[in-house]
Amino acid sequence: MIFQLTDKLIFPDPSLAEPDGLLAVGGDLRVERLLLAYENGIFPWFSPGEPILWYATNPRFVLFPKNIRVSKSMKQWMRNTEFVVTENQQFSEVIQACANADRNGQLGTWIGNEMIQAYTKLHELGFAKSIEIIIDGKLSGGLYGVKLNNSFFGESMFTLKANASKAALIHLCQQHDYSVIDCQMYTKHLESMGAEMISFESFLGIIQA
Repeated sequence: MIFQLTDKLIFPDPSLAEPDGLLAVGGDLRVERLLLAYENGIFPWFSPGEPILWYATNPRFVLFPKNIRVSKSMKQWMRNTEFVVTENQQFSEVIQACANADRNGQLGTWIGNEMIQAYTKLHELGFAKSIEIIIDGKLSGGLYGVKLNNSFFGESMFTLKANASKAALIHLCQQHDYSVIDCQMYTKHLESMGAEMISFESFLGIIQA
């Protein structure tokens, strides 16, 4: 059953989500609702022009920072490439680059103006973070997401030069700031870097600890 949200700041029990994770439709992207959603393992995912859709995928695809897998070729790239890592210096540029990034098998982007405005507000309030990879003085890759308690909820990443987004993720894991990184949806790429499936119950226990 898919629930219709109203103006009331409430979500249905995530365990009631559909098999694909879809839980609810409607509502808004105000800060209070977004934070409530992430606290309960729920995230918005919809295309511009469509109603807001809320997901609580089970099992959940996550990356435990201690389990980050760095290939030999990536280690070599990091040794031989001159790059600079910054945090929260170009949030607007990162989220826009993520919106513009080509996605295999996808037409267009799900990061529309409504999403950009909402997560920029989260960033201004200290709840959203970006990591930038600078090569030859230019933004070449990065990621952004929501940070809440000891968890990081990854929203999107992009790369303009090979391996730049991987470097951003590795940096995020090596800061020892988070107990888990929520990857939300399965990708073979993230699995190759150590991400894994866990039950939603286990995931909720971690993010609410």
